[in-house]
Formats: sequence, structure tokens, C-alpha cells
Amino acid sequence: MLEALVCPATHSALRYDAERQELVSRAAGLAFPIRAGIPIMLIDEARQLKAD
Repeated sequence: MLEALVCPATHSALRYDAERQELVSRAAGLAFPIRAGIPIMLIDEARQLKAD
């Protein structure tokens, strides 16, 4: 299923972070939460990633 989802901001691939229950877009610097098994793909709901 992950292969079908892309970042809504950049249309790039997402990485699944099982520990945080998030889908991560490195290209956009955003992490989209997964709540009750449902990915919340709204930019306003995403967490901003810290700069490394």
C-alpha cells in the first residue's frame, strides 16, 4: 500500500517510520501521522522535520 502513497507537497516517495507511526517525506521535510491505521495526508496535520 505504501507504494501507492506519495507526498502531497512534492509527489515524492514516502518512508514508513514504524516507531513514530508516520509517513516521512524527506523531500518536503514533513512527517504525516498515521492514526488508527489511517495515514493523514494533510499538510496542515504534518509534523515539520528537524534539520539534520
